[in-house]
Amino acid sequence: MNEFCKMEIGIDSFASAMYGGAEISSADAMEQLLDRIVMADQAGLDLFGIGEHHKKEFLDAAPAVILAAAAARTKRIQLTSAVTVLSTDDPVRVFQQFATLDIISKGRAEITVGRGSAVEAYPLFGYRLADYDALFKEKLDLLLKLREQEFITWSGKFRAAMHNQPVYPRPLQERLPIWLGVGGTPESFVRAGTLGLPLMVAIIGGQTERFRPLIDLYREAGRSAGFKPGQLKVGLHSPGFVAATTKKAVDTYYPGYARLWTKLGKERGWPPVTRANFDALIGPEGALMVGDPEEVAEKLLRHSKALGGVDRFAFQMDNAGLTHEQLMESISLIGEKMIPLVNK
Repeated sequence: MNEFCKMEIGIDSFASAMYGGAEISSADAMEQLLDRIVMADQAGLDLFGIGEHHKKEFLDAAPAVILAAAAARTKRIQLTSAVTVLSTDDPVRVFQQFATLDIISKGRAEITVGRGSAVEAYPLFGYRLADYDALFKEKLDLLLKLREQEFITWSGKFRAAMHNQPVYPRPLQERLPIWLGVGGTPESFVRAGTLGLPLMVAIIGGQTERFRPLIDLYREAGRSAGFKPGQLKVGLHSPGFVAATTKKAVDTYYPGYARLWTKLGKERGWPPVTRANFDALIGPEGALMVGDPEEVAEKLLRHSKALGGVDRFAFQMDNAGLTHEQLMESISLIGEKMIPLVNK
């Protein structure tokens, strides 16, 4: 990204059914989520992403369905997955779903594909974790061919072969955007660069600038494969929350964040969250984007400079037990106050 490019800013959601420390009905949670996507569209945000999980506390098992409902109620915002767990899905069905979304949204659909940080989809759909990387590599190859060709001849290990078979519908966009979602594996960054795919980096802890060597690997792999710098886009996905003042943002966000990440820590072997940990993460180099519009804008610009340019940033906000009203207010502040500061 050069200094004259506009940074795209949006929201990623896992369609949580837990708000304000209390569980609400699935129907109410989904209605509120769609209202937030409409708010993001009206407030001038650039994109809204829906993740994919297969757990009781999330409603995002079928992200393309949620995005299609949002497409019918919005006008301009880009609609993407965040991420589609391609390893456990059929690339043909993924392509058809998002091509259909592209038609409904009149050309606003994108796909962000990844292997998934949670692994519940593998036993659910009958795949082996031992094939974690091989599944993704093979299915990504097919998905990219589906994007380029109407008639497909292809064979692989994990799916039935295709022999000059047409795949419909075709998307409205000439080339459906496909981003590659990555964590911290160098091979994933190199793969994205070699394929010339835009990169979406999930940074959920530590210092953001520690990802610079990996992003440099991505850019170097892309250049070596013959892609121009403008084709090698970099996006970031990080937890965050914007409020009218930094004190309000911190006081509102911290209790739910600490609860959730302490719970996840018990499941994954991480230490409990402490206030000292949290304060480091919301500091100048930390990954969490929590503060008032001015502070978060300045931090995002610092991160972009440290990483050699960032083209896109997505907040992950509904993971801290915040109420629908708090999330709506934050989206409004991001659109009306923070985005103009970032892109002025």
